Amino acid sequence: MRLTEGHERLLIAFVALHSAIVGLLLILAPGLAAQLGGWERIDPAFFGRQAGAFHIVLAAGYLMEFSRYRGVRLIVIAKSFAFVFLLAYTVLDPLPWAVPVTGVIDGLMALVVWWVNRQVKPPPSTEA
Repeated sequence: MRLTEGHERLLIAFVALHSAIVGLLLILAPGLAAQLGGWERIDPAFFGRQAGAFHIVLAAGYLMEFSRYRGVRLIVIAKSFAFVFLLAYTVLDPLPWAVPVTGVIDGLMALVVWWVNRQVKPPPSTEA
C-alpha cells in the first residue's frame, strides 16, 4: 500500500486530536487527569490547567503548520522533546507509570509522523 497525502492528513489530525483531548482533560478535570496518570492530585490545579492549555496550543500549531506548509517540524520537535524529557525524568526520579508510557508514545508519534511525511512528500527538486 502506498501512503498518500490523505493518510498523512489523517495521521496529523489524530495526533492533534490526541493533544487536544489531553489538554481539555487537564483543563477541565486536573484531579481526574492526575489520578489516571498515577498521582493522587495536582496541587495547585493551576499547573495541570496550564499544561492543558499548552497541549491545546500545540494541537493548534500542528494543524496550522500542516495545513499551511504540509510541515511536521513542530510535531516532530515537540514529541521528540517530550520523549527525551519524560524518559530522563523517569530515570532521575521514580514517577508513576504514565510518565514513561507517555514518553514512549510521544516518541513513537514523532517517529511515525516523520516517516510518513518522508514517504508522502516528494524530495526537493534539484532542477534549476
